[in-house]
Amino acid sequence: MTRTRARGSALRIALPAALAALAGCTATSGAPAEPDRKAPARAVTEALRAVERSTARAESARVESTTTVGSTLSMTSGGALAWRDGLTGTLRIRYTGGTTAETMRALGATSMEARYLPDAYYARMGDAFARRTGGKHWIKYAYDDLERLAGSSGADLAAQMRGTAPHTSVKRLLSASDVRRVDVEAVRGTRTTHYSGTVPGAGATEQSVDIWVDGRSLLVKKVEKGLTATGRLTQTAYYRDYGVKVVAARPPAADTADLKDLLEKKGS
Repeated sequence: MTRTRARGSALRIALPAALAALAGCTATSGAPAEPDRKAPARAVTEALRAVERSTARAESARVESTTTVGSTLSMTSGGALAWRDGLTGTLRIRYTGGTTAETMRALGATSMEARYLPDAYYARMGDAFARRTGGKHWIKYAYDDLERLAGSSGADLAAQMRGTAPHTSVKRLLSASDVRRVDVEAVRGTRTTHYSGTVPGAGATEQSVDIWVDGRSLLVKKVEKGLTATGRLTQTAYYRDYGVKVVAARPPAADTADLKDLLEKKGS
């Protein structure tokens, strides 16, 4: 693979993969399931608003997730995120299957460290990639640059990266017309209440969202399912250790390549 092709492949993969590690992609699901009649709609709404408030106030948590998108992507991620003053944190992303994993393997990277800071996202691509980019291991995606370089799609990505936190899934579920309480269930030994609904995606599309909430009104588990342009999406995420201390250091400037500079070198 040439240096230009390697650089271009990494640019196309690193950011969408990091976004997928945080939250399910826009998707479309089947018809909504029949609402559960056990709990009045007002009680369900009030309970979910309490979950949104409690999870937002917690300000940080450990996160682990698995994501599959058809034959394109299969990945796992884990780490800790905070959301008090913009999204910050570090995740380790591992590519376990799909064409994305094959491309990353060709670049010498089957896993990637992702760091989220309020103004930018950083992806560490590894030694093999660094040999193709003047010895620099990190790519910096400044959110302002995404908006300038990629127009409305870049602005959408930047907004999602800045605003993704566990309580945003609860907020989306509150917008579902069929939101319902399903049952009381155990999740990894914790007694939880399961809620479900279908929510809008981009345009007229929809996707299913299921969440499990503990006795402190904190999100414990989330599952999103739907159909994307590249295949069926399934993402499962678990949250624990709310309030954990989160550290996300900015990578050394001397070891970091900037997105806009890489694109200029690539002639794009």
